[in-house]
Amino acid sequence: MNNNDIRILIVDDEEFIRISLVAFLEDEGFEIYSANSAEQAIELVDQHNFDLGIIDMKLPGIDGNTLILELHKKNPSMKFIIHTGSVNYQVPRKLISIGITNQNILLKPVKNLDVILNKIHTVLNKFSSDDN
Repeated sequence: MNNNDIRILIVDDEEFIRISLVAFLEDEGFEIYSANSAEQAIELVDQHNFDLGIIDMKLPGIDGNTLILELHKKNPSMKFIIHTGSVNYQVPRKLISIGITNQNILLKPVKNLDVILNKIHTVLNKFSSDDN
């Protein structure tokens, strides 16, 4: 899969992180949309078909786990990367039931942006090979 063919939604209420991820991933050729809240993310998923969501766990209002479940209902083929600053984060059973594992976790802060690229390709390839 070519990066130009991959549509990614970034959801993070921290503006610096969101803008940095958008700029980096657009430079890598991905089609990027961003949201600063769960509500905005839900609106975007209603309007667009995303391949992947990079979701912050600590959002105002709806938390990241709940958001992932809601987005998965709207777009079952969408894959997810859990973006968290908590080294103690454990994937809850409800997310495991939709195929999310520890392999989907990306810890903040990411100092080497190539780690993000590797995680994107790992998650997308893991699920596309599971689908075959």
